Order: sequence, then C-alpha cells, then structure tokens
Amino acid sequence: MAQDILVPEVSDGVTEGTVISLVVAVGDKVEADQTLLEMETDKAVVAIPCPFDGVITEIRVAEGDTVKIGQAIMAGEAGQASAAAPEADPAPAEAPAPVEAEAPAPAPTPAASRPLPPAPQAAPPPPAADTPVDLATVRQGGQVAPAAPVVRRLARDLGVDIYQVQGTGPGGRISEADVRQFVREAMQRITGGGAATGEFPGLHAQRPLPDFTKWGPVTQEPLSKVRGITADAMSYAWSTIPMVTQYDQADITELEAFRKDFNRKADPADKLTMTAILIKVCAAALKAFPQFNSSLDMARRELILKQYVHVGVAVDTPGGLLVPVLRDADRKGIETLATELNEVAEKTRERRISPADMEGGTFTISNLGGIGGTNFTPIVYAPQVAILGVSRAETKPLWNGTGFNPHLVMPLSLTYDHRVIDGADGARFLRFVCEAIEKPINLVMKG
Repeated sequence: MAQDILVPEVSDGVTEGTVISLVVAVGDKVEADQTLLEMETDKAVVAIPCPFDGVITEIRVAEGDTVKIGQAIMAGEAGQASAAAPEADPAPAEAPAPVEAEAPAPAPTPAASRPLPPAPQAAPPPPAADTPVDLATVRQGGQVAPAAPVVRRLARDLGVDIYQVQGTGPGGRISEADVRQFVREAMQRITGGGAATGEFPGLHAQRPLPDFTKWGPVTQEPLSKVRGITADAMSYAWSTIPMVTQYDQADITELEAFRKDFNRKADPADKLTMTAILIKVCAAALKAFPQFNSSLDMARRELILKQYVHVGVAVDTPGGLLVPVLRDADRKGIETLATELNEVAEKTRERRISPADMEGGTFTISNLGGIGGTNFTPIVYAPQVAILGVSRAETKPLWNGTGFNPHLVMPLSLTYDHRVIDGADGARFLRFVCEAIEKPINLVMKG
C-alpha cells in the first residue's frame, strides 16, 4: 500500500524551502533515512530522508519547486525493498526491516513525518522550553504572546518585540503577516510614509523605480531566501536601532608572528586564524562589559543580560552572508575555538550548516581582512547590541619613544546600539580588545 512521504520539520521557525536536487527516481529502492532530495531553507541546505524501507512509486515535486513543511513530496510502497533484499543478498542483517512495513497506518507515522498537529487541538501549543530568553515566550500580565513558534522565530530574525505587534487572528493571535505589517508600518513612519510592499517590506520602503529598459537591456533575478531574510533584518535594524561605530587599531606584530609559528607545527584542521583569537578576546570583553552581551526589550523597559557567551562569525558564501554561532566561547581555549571555527566555516560554505547552528548568538564578528579594505561600519544584528568589524592589517611606522619602527596594525570597527551603550563604554570595550591582542597577559591580569 502506497503511503505519502511528507516534508519533515527541519528546524524551529522553518516553514518552507526550495527543492534544489532530487536524489531518487520513480522505481528506486530506498532504505529508511536515505536522502530523497535536498531542500534549501532560509539559512541552510537540508537533506530530506525517507521514513521507511521500500520503493518510490511517485515523485510530486521538481527541482526549483517551493515546498512547505508537512507537504507530500513523494509516495512509496513500504516494505518492497526489504522483501526483495534476500534474493540479492541472503545476509540476515535486513531481517528486522519488515517490522516497519507491518504498520503503515497513519497512527505510527515515523518521526520524520511529525509536522502535522493532531486535528482536535483547540489551543496553540505552549512555547518551546528550549527558548528561555525568547522575548515572545516571556509572560506579560500573566499571558503568553499568542503566536506560533514560526511567528516568534520570524520576529526574532527581524529584531521585532512581538508584544508590540497587533494580532489580527482569532483571539488576537499574531501571524507572520502581522509581524511583516508591523515592520512595514515602522519603515513607513521612519522614512516619512514611503510605501513598503512586497515579500521583503524593508527592502521596498523607497520611491518606485524608473523603467530601466528605457536606457538599455536589463535582467531580473529574484532574491534568494538568504538574501531576502538579510534584507528584511538589516533594513529593520538600520531603521530602528541608533547605531554608533567606534574605530581603533591593534598592533598585532608579535601575535601574528606567534600565529604563523603555531600554524607551521599544527595540523591543518587546527589551523589558528585571527578570527579564532578574536573570538576568545571578545568573549573576555563581553564578560568584563556585560551590557555588550545583552538585548533591549523596549516594551518592558528592560535590559536582558545573558549569562552565556555565544559568538557569531559572519561567513561569506556563494548564497549570501551566513552567521554560524560558536557557543560558550568564554569557557573554551583558543585551540578548541580554532578547530570548531574551521569545521563550522567549512560546513557553512558547503551549505551543510543547520538553522539551529545559527541561533542564539549574543555578539558577532565580521572579519573582512582576507579581502581587503581599511575600515567599514558593520550593522548590528538585532536583537544583539554590538558587532565587531575587522579589516586588513598593514605595516605602519609607529613611534616607540626614540624613533619609528615598522609594526603590523589591524583596524577594528565596533558598532553598537547607542540606546544601551554609551560612547565612553564603546571606547573602553574596544580598547580592552586592542590591549588584549597586543599584550595577552592583560586577559590574565583582568580576570
């Protein structure tokens, strides 16, 4: 008996994706957990597995199609592959497989096909227990914000306080459209009433574009999901957060000599990068200046100070900028952070990173030193309150008291939310980072 294969719930907040490759064809024998297709979501490429041993009888999607969580993408006959296996290979290892085929009814649906909730459910499920710092799950007046997890995820991505959003659903329930409408109205107020329409409202808060074809041929390219989410988040952050950028430079002459010497002896997988060192230095700075490791809740007039340090690192990929997060950076040594960073950067560039690996960051580092430039002003990634930009180091003559000597100097740019951080504290934070880079003994001296 044929049974449908559904798109499983791949991560909290992911509602749909785009099919980028089909791995099987009609008539193929498949095993449980075998990849059927690859789907691109907001932040990553995920493999959709088969929930049973059997044969594919129907494929209902094509490459380029947009599919939603819970949608039937294929159909198959469970048990066919395992029944045929003994003729080709008498090994007894396949014997337990028919157990899965004995119960194809909907009741024992495999774990990979769980996205559809029970029909009689009358009320939305409570917020997930693993999001204790999510503003949307904080109780206000004894009530939990009436919004589904996917809506809370969208609000977090856009830096929106969900308690400021007016729900239009039954009982005031907040939808994704309500969150986007809130962003659209905020953009209109800030830009003087300019229209903001389309799937990515923040991107269109501008005057209508002219007809460019009057001056020559053009092509139109739809935004990728990553670029669209980035456009929304950056537009909203730029328009709602009063940002200040602080500049400084660090003498990395001795540190760079140490780094190169270390890498000559180290395994390639443990290669030490300047970013790995900066993660540790910034983790120490975040402990010394806890307001940089916070989020601002304007609705409740509160500053949420996080007791954990999760540092995000911006990674350039062909599909756009992605920010994987290295967790508990304050508790790990630089060698451990270097190894983890190398692994996660490779996964990110290959689009094997999962959405969960890019959540929960409390501070971000964007290192463009490998590309070039003297300075830049990174945009704060809401709901964080600060981000560090790193530019290419260059040799400069520095005065040592008696003469000028050549030193390798690295420019740093710290952008922060001025509602939370004053200019003096911004300067102190960045000076702390520079001094720790120039003389690492400062990290020990300052605890």
